[in-house]
Amino acid sequence: MLPFMLFAFVASITPGPTNILVLSNSARFGWWATVPSILGACLGAAVMVLLVGTGVGQSVLAIPGAQPVMAWVGTLWLSWLAWKIFSSPARAIEQRDTARLGFIGAAALQVVNPKTWVMALAVVSVFSQGNGIMMLALVFFAVALPCMACWALLGMGSARWLTSPRRVQWMNRGLAILLLLAAWVGVLL
Repeated sequence: MLPFMLFAFVASITPGPTNILVLSNSARFGWWATVPSILGACLGAAVMVLLVGTGVGQSVLAIPGAQPVMAWVGTLWLSWLAWKIFSSPARAIEQRDTARLGFIGAAALQVVNPKTWVMALAVVSVFSQGNGIMMLALVFFAVALPCMACWALLGMGSARWLTSPRRVQWMNRGLAILLLLAAWVGVLL
């Protein structure tokens, strides 16, 4: 189980679309407003492991053309989110917006996130021998929670620096570019 836990840690802590969105949401909305996104993302990823492990995910991927369509839908959706972040008004961080990723959005993001599919397929193909899929999904959830919380704390820490509209604009644009890179590298490689 230790090798799987290390894999889950690396898969959860490394930058990707979900991590970037959690960071952005926590910087703009604070910790408590970001908790539903963290829970949704972690639960969504754990459910993906469960679905792929029980064959549902593999059945979806067996449909001709399903994988490229899902990759493109996910990439276009993440690109739209990146545009929304890039073009958001440059206001000091104290002025909270109302639009957030939320629990459902973060969970749904996992379905179209190429990083999550690759991770779920790796979990099933490498770590499911001798381990129950339900146990792997639960362990992944438990490992992913503190990793996502770290990204949220990083975002909250950056909020102290984001006291001027210009700095907020730079953060938004930087995160938007990172999100675009994360989305497009996944679909192009």
